[in-house]
Amino acid sequence: MDMNGAPLCILLVEDNEDHAEVVRRSFKSHQVANDIHHVTNGQAALDYLFRRGDYSDHDTSPRPHVIVLDLRLPKVDGLEVLREIKQDDDLRRIPVVVLTSSQGERDVAMAYDHHANSYLVKPLDFKKFTELMRDLGFYWLAWNVHPFVDGDHE
Repeated sequence: MDMNGAPLCILLVEDNEDHAEVVRRSFKSHQVANDIHHVTNGQAALDYLFRRGDYSDHDTSPRPHVIVLDLRLPKVDGLEVLREIKQDDDLRRIPVVVLTSSQGERDVAMAYDHHANSYLVKPLDFKKFTELMRDLGFYWLAWNVHPFVDGDHE
């Protein structure tokens, strides 16, 4: 819950269902998020954020407090999703945490060039992965102060 008692919302953009399940379970077990919306491709992420199609209802598609974004996505690449988020006046303040398997210097540089707020590499070890998700959840949802994002109180 945020300071006003509203549920905290994460938009999880992850095409690997096993990774998505680890993220969901880790956040739930550490009680760091109340509401996780999961989409499996970049186009669905953009539709959710821009409230198009299936995601046009503000009640069922609330603005996330943080976006956890994989880079390797079907339909629209994660870097393109990040670029579009950070170019939009209504979305740019939402923290975007890139969570990917890529350690490539080019990917890291491109993510920060597109204004990622954080870049995390998925550990191969399950225990380390769940610990990373716990820390990510506490930092971005419990400890970090969020600016008002247009649409928070619709």
